[in-house]
Amino acid sequence: MTPSPHAHTWYREAAFLLLLVMCVVLGVVPGRAEAQSAANSKFDHFKTGFPLNGAHATQRCESCHTNGIFRGTPRDCQTCHTQGSRQARSNVVIPPTHIPTNSSMQGCDSCHGTQSFSNPRFSHTTGIPPGTACQTCHDGVRTQGKSGNHIATRASCDSCHNTRNWNGARPDHRGFNSSTNCASCHNGATASGKAANHIPVTANCISCHSVNSWKPTNWNHTQTLVAGTCSTCHSGSFAPANGRPFNHIPYQSLAGAAITNCDTCHKGGYSSWNPGRFHANVSIVGQCASCHLTSAYGLTSKPNTATHSTVTGGCESCHKTSGWAGAKVNHSLFNASTQCASCHNGSAATGKSGSHIPVTANCYSCHNTTGWTPTKWNHTQVTVTNACSTCHSGAFPPADGRPSNHIPYQSLAGAAITNCDTCHKSGYSSWNSGRFHANVSIVGQCASCHLTAVYGLTSKPANAVHSTVTGGCESCHNTSRWAGAKVNHSLFNSTTQCASCHNGSATTGKPGSHIPVTANCYSCHNTTGWTPTKWNHTQVTVTNACSTCHSGAFPPADGRPSNHIAYQSLAGAAITNCDTCHKSGYSSWSPGRFHANVSIVGQCSTCHLSAAYGLTSKPNNAVHAGISSGCESCHKSTASWSNVVYTHAPTNAVGTGTCDNCHNGSTATGKPGNHIPLQVGGVKCDSCHKSQQAWATSVTTNHTAMSAQSCKTCHTPAHAGWGATAKPNNHIPEAQLLNGVNMDCKACHTSTNPGGFGTAVMNHNNSMGSGSGWCYACHNAGTAYQGSMERKSLTHQQRTGVTDCSQSGCHRPLGNKGNTYRNWD
Repeated sequence: MTPSPHAHTWYREAAFLLLLVMCVVLGVVPGRAEAQSAANSKFDHFKTGFPLNGAHATQRCESCHTNGIFRGTPRDCQTCHTQGSRQARSNVVIPPTHIPTNSSMQGCDSCHGTQSFSNPRFSHTTGIPPGTACQTCHDGVRTQGKSGNHIATRASCDSCHNTRNWNGARPDHRGFNSSTNCASCHNGATASGKAANHIPVTANCISCHSVNSWKPTNWNHTQTLVAGTCSTCHSGSFAPANGRPFNHIPYQSLAGAAITNCDTCHKGGYSSWNPGRFHANVSIVGQCASCHLTSAYGLTSKPNTATHSTVTGGCESCHKTSGWAGAKVNHSLFNASTQCASCHNGSAATGKSGSHIPVTANCYSCHNTTGWTPTKWNHTQVTVTNACSTCHSGAFPPADGRPSNHIPYQSLAGAAITNCDTCHKSGYSSWNSGRFHANVSIVGQCASCHLTAVYGLTSKPANAVHSTVTGGCESCHNTSRWAGAKVNHSLFNSTTQCASCHNGSATTGKPGSHIPVTANCYSCHNTTGWTPTKWNHTQVTVTNACSTCHSGAFPPADGRPSNHIAYQSLAGAAITNCDTCHKSGYSSWSPGRFHANVSIVGQCSTCHLSAAYGLTSKPNNAVHAGISSGCESCHKSTASWSNVVYTHAPTNAVGTGTCDNCHNGSTATGKPGNHIPLQVGGVKCDSCHKSQQAWATSVTTNHTAMSAQSCKTCHTPAHAGWGATAKPNNHIPEAQLLNGVNMDCKACHTSTNPGGFGTAVMNHNNSMGSGSGWCYACHNAGTAYQGSMERKSLTHQQRTGVTDCSQSGCHRPLGNKGNTYRNWD
């Protein structure tokens, strides 16, 4: 700040005295000031306490020092820059529009510099008189005021703005209420207004929005009238106010549907569109198919049934809007002229079933409009004379056909029967009584109906005379009565041509299942009965002709059983008939011998792969698990399965270590009980057995594989048969050595090659003798153990006090003679 005039009084007086002294010293005579500028003056104006800078530096001295008077020249800005002031003259003065300032606290130089009055540095903190309103200055004249697009308000500027910057103003909305016209500011120009996708309402913003934030809103459909105007907002254009979904029912296309807006149907409140009820709120005639033909609208749709398969409209002709169930076509007006089949054709609606009697009459002729059953059928609706079997064939219940025990009139030659009513003439209420002989003339053939009681007629009596009778009743009986008829067979013999009567016509003949022979019946049958027969295969030639009868078609001559071997599929099997294999007479097929009578190459698996034919079959073990053919590759004889030469696959070759996969004693031969004991895991058969032809071929014990095993486990008399050399009876008694009982063969015998036991190097196991092992046990004269050890009597040097070869005074190691275990002396 520039010091005030009062504060600088002592400065001025001091400066003046200083100036006088300088004038005296310099010889300057006081007088009138010369007209010159301060810039051109040699006087140092700084020493006066009022340095000249900026615009002041270019002013002439007399601009301030009038009449050549220096003393008392004012130093404050206002004296020279205020309109009407003595010193103002042509100076820039404070304009009438200058903002009011607190002159008691600040001078011009608080804001302005000496260079120019422009771009002042104004402080709102100290430069404004207390209580001065912002608009006093910011009125658009003195300085920047409200812009043309400023929101309309009477509030003080500092209610929203601060003194640092106009931008970032924050109006205080706390006092706003429902009477506040929000849109006067929030109009999209002055302040943010309603977005383009805002729902089209005229309600004041504060009706839904809070003064703190636009969201969340408290919109609850009460802020404006919504009845009958849902679609104004719910058109899909004003999210999140959703519009009709794509699968909304097409009510617009329904004629007569008085729907003014969404709430015509949707009356369940504002939280959800559901439930919407169309038929409960809208009266409509027909047009059901517009919505219900498909499931596109999420409604009950046309079912996928034959009745509806061709329906494309007209639901209302059967259904009601109160419910789909119980649909019923109104048949009350239908009559005999109604063409029922136009609907009841099996597609549009139920038609005649496959079991309906074959008539062309209109449905109405027999059925009621209230139900298919009971019917009015009474045989008058169509012509039935001589047409009974058209319906009564058994294919059209309840029109029954011939019962299972109806007489077989069709098989009667000459029976002139055209239809059921040829015999059945008593009306339609019952088939009984039907009369055959009263209405049909027939010759013979009695047995067709009277042989059994199946047809409910007088039948062949159960007596010895008739026991074998299968026909030809008329040969003994007449049609006037059954009683008294009798054929005398007692005189019949081998010359009698039985077939002259027993021909299947005059009387029972050979049935279709009779074996195909031409021999006279008497050759096999008796005159007292057909069975038992005398058949013994001598009546006709049977050699190489077995299958003529034994085909299965002529029981009791049985044919091949279902599990007979499939010899027909065997290539090269020269089998001409059953007796190619079956040669043991006629009492039994067994034993039949195939391989003994038929030469065949390979093809074993055709019969022996499974147990289906009752033969030796493939065993259920790992060796045969993957085998489906080629038995003969291993089994070399048809006389016995045991003659086996197994061909090992390359993956099971010697050296693969796979032998024990099969040779486990179950799948194939395993280790016998007396096999040398293997105490080391991982030792495989082919470690020793190098041939797949036989176990005993090319066998070399692999001592390397068993190096961790004690020699004594194998080299015993029990395993001598396996080539394991056992310890001989004259082997030295190693138990006499120190801890000798625990010594193994390898302690001395270090070679596993054949004959390796003979190259032993004696290991005394650190025996010391005289109780710590005994030397004399082997080296005493008279012992006969194997080896070339030297033998002498214990007393060969001295007679008394000798206990062992090694002792004090004798041989080492306890004595001092010789080298331990190498030589005696």
